[in-house]
Amino acid sequence: MQAKAHYLQLRPHDALPDLTHLAPFMAIVVIDDDSDEMWRWDVARWLVASGCRSMLAWGKECESWHDAVEDAALEAFDYDDIPPEQIVTVSQHADEDLDEVFWFARHRASHPALRLNTAVILHVAMRGRPDELLAQLAEA
Repeated sequence: MQAKAHYLQLRPHDALPDLTHLAPFMAIVVIDDDSDEMWRWDVARWLVASGCRSMLAWGKECESWHDAVEDAALEAFDYDDIPPEQIVTVSQHADEDLDEVFWFARHRASHPALRLNTAVILHVAMRGRPDELLAQLAEA
């Protein structure tokens, strides 16, 4: 599993900070609140451009988040061949408990060409839960 875990809360329509210093990283997107499609696509493109190379989505509309990041990764290479180290693996976990998603992230999720030593919990929520979610990931 990743040696370092970070937490970032985003409220829908928040500005998107620079994460390139964490690249390459795994993003565990925990969606507690609704967001509109345009912002979701902006976040997906930002994740890919920032160096996210594996994304796990859980929570509200996680299927839409999965599709947005998958498409953003393809779009970044004009829907052409993607170099192995630039591939973004994506999964959605609509039917699982968050504990199971964190366990999968720590023990099973992998990238075909890179070792991802950093995980970012991207929490889409009006109310943050950094201590709770970081502890939950650490205990998975």
